[in-house]
Amino acid sequence: MDQPFTPDTMDERDRDMTATIVRERTRLGNFIRRRVRDPSDAEDILQDVFYEFVQAYRLPAPIEQASAWLFRVARNRIIDRFRKKKEQPLAELSDSDAAADEDDYRLDLALPAHDAGPEAQYARSVLLDALLTALDELPANQREAFVAHELEGRSFKDMSAESGVAVNTLIARKRYAVLHLRARLQNTYDELDI
Repeated sequence: MDQPFTPDTMDERDRDMTATIVRERTRLGNFIRRRVRDPSDAEDILQDVFYEFVQAYRLPAPIEQASAWLFRVARNRIIDRFRKKKEQPLAELSDSDAAADEDDYRLDLALPAHDAGPEAQYARSVLLDALLTALDELPANQREAFVAHELEGRSFKDMSAESGVAVNTLIARKRYAVLHLRARLQNTYDELDI
């Protein structure tokens, strides 16, 4: 049972909260600065995290693992900050069943640029990890068609000549792969909101 709040328990809670902030400030600040290029943005995020911590710490239910809580909130604030600096959303996949040429059914994975700063690098790594996981879930023939066309830049005609599989079959395999990948990556995109 929680003990009632008395001046003594409040003083003790304030001391614990202050000790946690002092203990974690440098480490948390470094964590944020490695991911946010602009020093003033990094400082704003750090202050937001500590503000939330103070508000949450004063609630009746205690924060069990303060360090883990702080880093989780910092990660979420970094993602929120990145969301405000959108790059480009996934292009809409064409639903028409008209004759597909080699550019139809593209994934159009919008990855942030390599040199766009720590926030973009973080988002890029999250997206690439999600893509690799989703690729591993595909049936082998769909994965091969997707990788050969989308990542290696091979034409369906060349792939067909080499494998003996009809061009339309390869296009269909890639389309199924793209549909699966888009569905799987959408949660990641929504989380990063890019």
